[in-house]
Amino acid sequence: MSQRREHTTVRAYGVLIEESRVLLVRSSSPDFQPPLWWLPGGGLDFGETPEQALLREFTEETGLVVAHPTLLGVTSDLRRRDNGDRIHTVRIHYRVRQRGGTLRDEASGTTDQARWFPLGDLGGANVADYARAALSLASEK
Repeated sequence: MSQRREHTTVRAYGVLIEESRVLLVRSSSPDFQPPLWWLPGGGLDFGETPEQALLREFTEETGLVVAHPTLLGVTSDLRRRDNGDRIHTVRIHYRVRQRGGTLRDEASGTTDQARWFPLGDLGGANVADYARAALSLASEK
């Protein structure tokens, strides 16, 4: 019998709001039906600061270059994988501003589409809970 594991991961995400729209990315996993949308960002590489991870991941997933990350807040959640492993994810949320780049979809990664959504109406999109929490934090500031 295999032993169940517990794992903690730290991730950084960016909230980019322009012209009353927010940029979200869609999970490339076919396990989510309907497809799941979340904020651009992801896990820290060893030795990387949260801000460095955010800037790198944002560009990888969207093609856009962002700058001036301003801390919005931190959330965390626990979930269980199908194999029984427990994952504790600490999510650091930043507000960012676009500096350049051209919007494009990620070719082969954890996301497969980047799209603008009206800030007040996400059009019934299946948006990850943590992304909704970060958008709420952004609307408070």
